Amino acid sequence: MAKGLGKGINALFPDIETQEDETVHEIAITECRPNPYQPRKNFHADAIEELKESILEYGIIQPLIVRKSIKGYEIVVGERRYRAAKEAGLETVPAVVKELTDEKMMELGLLENLQREDLTPIEEAHAYANLMNELKITQDELSKRLGKSRSHIANIVRLLSLPDQVIAYINNGELSMGHGRALLGLKDKDKLIAFVTKIRKENLNVRQVEQLIIKLNEEPAPKKEKPKKDVFLQERESVLRDRLGTGVTIHRGKRKGKIEIEFYTDDDLERLIDVLEK
Repeated sequence: MAKGLGKGINALFPDIETQEDETVHEIAITECRPNPYQPRKNFHADAIEELKESILEYGIIQPLIVRKSIKGYEIVVGERRYRAAKEAGLETVPAVVKELTDEKMMELGLLENLQREDLTPIEEAHAYANLMNELKITQDELSKRLGKSRSHIANIVRLLSLPDQVIAYINNGELSMGHGRALLGLKDKDKLIAFVTKIRKENLNVRQVEQLIIKLNEEPAPKKEKPKKDVFLQERESVLRDRLGTGVTIHRGKRKGKIEIEFYTDDDLERLIDVLEK
């Protein structure tokens, strides 16, 4: 699972932090709805249950941050608290109302997940990729903004280049990020799915996978057999070779073909031209 950001949301967006003099409103839960740009669709049931028990005993200590929308309020920060409050049967939640753009909502939705949730490597990779795409920034710029090393971001995002089936295994925990990084080094991508099946069946660890990949990469690629030439073309080549006295190769394409005639000297070329003219 991924660890939180090197910097907190408040360090990245100081204007989002609730101030002591800001008004905290009690907003009906029925008027709240999740951030429409929330990248996470699944929330861990145990974490919500644990938070619900805490809310029932101590209440919601940290107010949610919301923005006014056409229909009620959209949650900017605090969706887990909102979900746990619903489970606890609360009718209202404490919240501070902020004015934010759609772009800022998207940034904060991604950043809150990276900061406060235990994301899978794939969820983290998607979050980084989305941030770079939406903000039009490089990996280096993102690493400075989040306090993460550029190599960490690069290695995580590379996992998204794996086949969908392998990505799904990493996302549900059947394969680790280490397995994924090792699989990226397999040269023959045609062997990837069969190799992943072996990893899961034999419960291979990352070190074993790395050693097997080294061996697979050292294996010579099988030589592809040249397709057999049409018998008719072979006969025509033979006729032309006899008439011209040199090597002749006929190539047939989908729409057109070509004839290659070999010559070795200028005199040989002149001889062939004479024969063709006659």
